[in-house]
Amino acid sequence: MPRVGLIVNDGKDLALATADSIEARLVASGREVVRVSSSGGMVGFANPDQHLRARGYAACVPASFSEEMELAIVLGGDGTVLSAARQTAPIGVPILTVNTGHLGFLAEAYLHQLDQVLARVLAGEWTVEERTLLVVSVMRSEQRRWEVLCLNEMALHREPLTSMCHFEIAIGRHAPVDIAADGVILSTPTGSTAYALSAGGPVITPDCPVLQLTPIAPHSLASRALVFNDREPVTVFPATPERLMMVVDGSAGCYIWPEDRVLIRRSEHPVRFVRLNDHEFFQVLRNKLGWGLPHVAKPGNGLEGGAGPQP
Repeated sequence: MPRVGLIVNDGKDLALATADSIEARLVASGREVVRVSSSGGMVGFANPDQHLRARGYAACVPASFSEEMELAIVLGGDGTVLSAARQTAPIGVPILTVNTGHLGFLAEAYLHQLDQVLARVLAGEWTVEERTLLVVSVMRSEQRRWEVLCLNEMALHREPLTSMCHFEIAIGRHAPVDIAADGVILSTPTGSTAYALSAGGPVITPDCPVLQLTPIAPHSLASRALVFNDREPVTVFPATPERLMMVVDGSAGCYIWPEDRVLIRRSEHPVRFVRLNDHEFFQVLRNKLGWGLPHVAKPGNGLEGGAGPQP
């Protein structure tokens, strides 16, 4: 019997009600449904001195999930999708994201399309798009003190009410660089439209095999975003006497002390997104972020009341 996962943001009534409806439909089609909470992928903020995550990133995979699952349907917003990526990527299970949140930048489908979506899923009319994941590890000497998977970004920054920080960053075989800033962001192409975009970084299409390093409020005109090959591992050394805060995908993180280092490398396990249609990235940018919309004041666009030249 085919098995399908349901990953649900059980803090939202709408997601729970939708999950009940989907589960009934899947069971009626002869599939076994394995239902879990998305909270299993929300690692939270940990103090490695008290709570070591030494088991590694695979600890987020639910015990009831397996590699033989057909797919997993994710119900929630973008935060739920980020959590679901940690729960499924290590075992290669594709995820179909159904938005029950707000922006839904990572959503493939919406509630008003649910009947058509389920019909296509049951008919096997879908493909898979792979997105890069990162493994973020906190190291002290050779001890791995904490580790998690990352779909969007790792942000390492100062605590509130402390001064600007220095970061020594080594990218692969290249010479280390020193950045003076409030913090640094290391992001995937998927994460280029998240925190890195707000910090002034470029938008990168998801098919580019690159990573992006973006300073947060840098203290130099020479410190700007850097894009480089994603096969290069990155090590960040906090060159400051105070502890720092590291946040991964907005739902995981820990303190970083001067004797620690953060190692970031591309994971061998990508996130596998179920696609029902061709995923046109520029159209997503246009719909969600307003990128490339026609300028209303452009001459000759037929709109009245524009600020352009008048005849």
